[in-house]
Amino acid sequence: DLPARCAELLHAGETDLGLIPSIEYLRAPSGPDAYRIVPDLAIASRGPVASVAIYTTREMRGVRSIALDTSSRTSVALTRVMCAKAFGIAPVFEPKGPDLPSMLERADAALIIGDNALFLGEGKVSIGSGTAARTVSVQKIDLGALWLSTTGLPFVYAFWAGRPNVLTPADVAVLKRTRDHAVQRPHDVAEVYYPGEPAKQAVAEAYLRDNIWYSLGPEELAGLQQFYRYAAEAGVVDRAVTPAFYEG
Repeated sequence: DLPARCAELLHAGETDLGLIPSIEYLRAPSGPDAYRIVPDLAIASRGPVASVAIYTTREMRGVRSIALDTSSRTSVALTRVMCAKAFGIAPVFEPKGPDLPSMLERADAALIIGDNALFLGEGKVSIGSGTAARTVSVQKIDLGALWLSTTGLPFVYAFWAGRPNVLTPADVAVLKRTRDHAVQRPHDVAEVYYPGEPAKQAVAEAYLRDNIWYSLGPEELAGLQQFYRYAAEAGVVDRAVTPAFYEG
């Protein structure tokens, strides 16, 4: 399921383990029931991510409102953090479906994630209808690239996390082997995801191979902890915590 839904199920105690948005780790129980993270597994970027971007009709320091695609909770949190840290602005945020023209009808900028961002470039966008119709220029700001230029660190969007003591080191090893097997086959994944669409398959294969990083190493952990500190400072979450891991 979507990572946001995986987090809901985990928080509700309906699952033991899930691939959850990294921001959701800060909304987990504390104390002995605090979640553990599967070591060395992540959905991360070390530069442009391509699939998480702000599309803006004006310079970011002049943005007063941003429409948010809320299907990724970490990306929403990252947008709020970057507005504060990179641009020094406090815009109004409005949740809205991931349709760029309708999002820009009422907002200066829009957060788009996933496939919608991956296949959407920058340029001219027509918004409104009838006599209110107009064409605006839109710039795409890749949030993975922005995070790297701001912090010098990778960004972690999601990872496997769950209740304490539900995984053995052998279980962790199986998950790592699965990751290692799959990352060698971006073409196969893209072909299954976009059957009969070779142009989209090419974009997806390049994205899986070049934009996404699948390990949670020391640099990724440093980026994650920096994100948690910034999120707490910006009031996105109540507190930053130190990640805890399963053995393995």
